[in-house]
Amino acid sequence: MLPLLVIVGPTASGKTGLSLDIAERLGAEIISADSMQVYRRMDIGTAKIAPAARRGIPHHLLDIRNPDETINVAEYQELAEEKIRAICGRKRLPILVGGSGLYIQAVIDKYDFSDDESSGTHRQKLNELLETHGQEHLHQLLTQADPVSAEKIHANDTKRVRRALEYFCCTNKRISEKTSGYDRSVSSKYNMVMIGLTSERCRLYERINHRVETMLAEGFLAEVEALLQDGYSPDLPAMQGLGYKQLAGFLEGRTAYPAAVEDIKRETRRYAKRQLTWFRRDPRIHWFDPDEYDIYEQLLIEILSIVGRTIKTNVE
Repeated sequence: MLPLLVIVGPTASGKTGLSLDIAERLGAEIISADSMQVYRRMDIGTAKIAPAARRGIPHHLLDIRNPDETINVAEYQELAEEKIRAICGRKRLPILVGGSGLYIQAVIDKYDFSDDESSGTHRQKLNELLETHGQEHLHQLLTQADPVSAEKIHANDTKRVRRALEYFCCTNKRISEKTSGYDRSVSSKYNMVMIGLTSERCRLYERINHRVETMLAEGFLAEVEALLQDGYSPDLPAMQGLGYKQLAGFLEGRTAYPAAVEDIKRETRRYAKRQLTWFRRDPRIHWFDPDEYDIYEQLLIEILSIVGRTIKTNVE
């Protein structure tokens, strides 16, 4: 089996910095597993690492779609698997890094979308239904297909409603059943180590709030304004992402700026909670809290030790 290091965790937990440090030590390449960082021109609000900060380490699956283009789980799975094979072919270690749980599991576990004649067709049909019949109709379809997910996802959250429906269409399985518990009989396709970063909730929430303020100081609002001025509709799936939706609402006069900022912080904290809920059900993950280490190097050494015992970093 091909080797693979996976780094997961909630937003603002330190995944990017850790992946860079490990990649430098091991001569690895990084594959993004972030459903928003695939979009071009959406940099600040997605916390996308700038080219100048990548330390010369190759990064993959960033900036592969325009904001008005779509990508689904099956497409991401195919792209990521291609990158893993190519990186291993160069005798380098691939590191899959991100917080999009469904994307990660589609890559590391045996998700087979081949029976679906065209997963893109499902996405197109769902978009057409949304445009023609509205959010409530789409949510009603989810209620019929997956009532547990429909109960948890508000009808206005079209991005998650659509993702749950797309998953059902592609796999004929309910996403709520997938996330309700990890199947220990599932074996990964890779010789793999999974590292999870976490933090005490109050500290994590403080970092999230600080990150939002930093994004705004770096020009997040101007980024959203430029997208709107160039004709990207606030109703696009990409523009429904955290922060983009709220700031677009402010720019279009539908909400006040302070309320938009507080909503971004609140929804980001809720998202981090959902991420932790998803990942904590996977017993393969080795969890680390960086705040528990007086010296960061100790954390790095411990993780590298686990990697070294489990997978070969010099790919044969």
